[in-house]
Amino acid sequence: MTPRTADAAFDRQWWKEAIVYQIYPRSFNDSDGDGIGDLRGIVEKVDYLDDLGVDVVWLCPVYDSPMADNGYDIRDFRSIADTYGSVDDWERLRDVLHERGIRLVMDLVLNHTSDEHEWFRRSRREEDGYADYYHWREGEPDEPPNNWESIFGGPAWSYDEARGEWYLHLFDEKQPDLNWRTPAVREEMKAVVEWWLERGIDGFRMDAVSHMSKTDGLPDGDPSNSPVGAEHYSHGPRLESYLAELNADVLSAYDAMTVAEMGMTTVDQAADYVNAADNGIHMVFQFDHLDVGGHTEDWEFDDGTDGSDGDDAGSDAGGIDLPEFKRVVTEKQRELDWDAIFLGNHDVPRIVSQFGTDSYRERSATLLGTFLLTMRGTPYIYQGEEIGMTNTEFESLDALDDPKTVGRVEALLEDGVVDSFEEVAGVVNARSRDHARTPMQWSDDPHAGFTGGEPWLPANENYPAVNVGVQRSGEESVLAGYRRLIDLRQRFDVLVYGDYELLAPDHEQVYAYVRTGNAETVLVVLNWSASPAHVPDLDVATDDADLLFANAADAPADPSGATLQPYGATVYLL
Repeated sequence: MTPRTADAAFDRQWWKEAIVYQIYPRSFNDSDGDGIGDLRGIVEKVDYLDDLGVDVVWLCPVYDSPMADNGYDIRDFRSIADTYGSVDDWERLRDVLHERGIRLVMDLVLNHTSDEHEWFRRSRREEDGYADYYHWREGEPDEPPNNWESIFGGPAWSYDEARGEWYLHLFDEKQPDLNWRTPAVREEMKAVVEWWLERGIDGFRMDAVSHMSKTDGLPDGDPSNSPVGAEHYSHGPRLESYLAELNADVLSAYDAMTVAEMGMTTVDQAADYVNAADNGIHMVFQFDHLDVGGHTEDWEFDDGTDGSDGDDAGSDAGGIDLPEFKRVVTEKQRELDWDAIFLGNHDVPRIVSQFGTDSYRERSATLLGTFLLTMRGTPYIYQGEEIGMTNTEFESLDALDDPKTVGRVEALLEDGVVDSFEEVAGVVNARSRDHARTPMQWSDDPHAGFTGGEPWLPANENYPAVNVGVQRSGEESVLAGYRRLIDLRQRFDVLVYGDYELLAPDHEQVYAYVRTGNAETVLVVLNWSASPAHVPDLDVATDDADLLFANAADAPADPSGATLQPYGATVYLL
């Protein structure tokens, strides 16, 4: 690796300079042929991660779980699910990663547990000290305590026959919400955080953080909101104090990276957490830019919406309103002290299908990689993005695994909004989380080389052409492009720390911006469309530009006034 350029003026932090690779263990690599990815399978692929050049692995939950939501329903925070292996397997993964200089970040679910967790079992029995670990309310079995809706669809309350009361679950009914107002709950969760940090992990991705605090009294929500009640279970009155307490009592004693997932959050709200000095949140997953790309919590049918697949739909910019996308990204760049740079994860469709196009799959995939790896903030690559994996197609409700999608479709059917799956198939195939969860495509072997058995979710049918094996030796492959971009970011501090300035904000095809440091200036020019784009006068001196990266052989030496090919991506040193 070429040494990175030095600039002592930057506020250096390892988590700012990191390039994070997110692994969804269930779908990454299966070592034992049971059709489910596991920890030993990840160990088998550490050479691949090292060769790619990433610095951090973010591991989605591998804790003991009944798997109602693929591990986000945790039964025991201190144990590993048998499905994924053992504590010894986890320690082996940690050690192998650390030997390669790759840090390990774990998913931390703060808002809820499984209904099979010991705390919930004791709470439903109202044992001393546990009665208020969760949100319980009295009421008749057919009358929920309020009108809140679950994020997964349907009521946010379930009646527990054993206790004779209702319990709150913002997600699946098997994921009851913890009551963070109870001091013992906060102590329990602080102990969990410390337990893992003492075992050598390097930080946490904090799940569903924005929902930890609820409005006092749990009042009815505005029926016009979607989901109903969200204004009462997002950014509640004590959220900042809960995070500050967790930081003061545990996190502040460790050199640990933190990134908080915050759905239903504005940029201003995200800034309140990221820019604060006492809550221990380094960066936030905030989703406004994904909403521009069609990832939305609102499923609309009354206007005939069929769920565009993002393939050049709606505009020439891969189905997105590019000027609006630039505006949202630029707002985050200006308002947040540090940003989490991402386009995809395990909860959203594949980024090529969402922000690019299958028609120019390879080039749009490398354009998206260029965006991720040249913005100010910490970039996150979700497994498969580096080879340009795309959405698949689901032909029936039975083909789906994602409880969020299944719950919403079932609610629509039960409420009579639609009469059949076919009526919602377009939206499902545009937005289901299962797109991101199909097996990682390693080779053209059966099931994409993911497993020797029957995979828990079928591989995308395009795997014979789209896989690591095919791309590993190709100099112009998506994988090769990501490697070059990662190397570029690791060589140039300006791509990590430099200021960001948007150029040509209203252009409907071109996304251009300058990254400026004390010693270097880099210009990025992207044709975010399926048609050739004329690059306008960018109002920066480009006569002596040095082309650092391009995803097309005919990239112009001087971008100003030039034409970029569809989904052409270029990076220049000025």
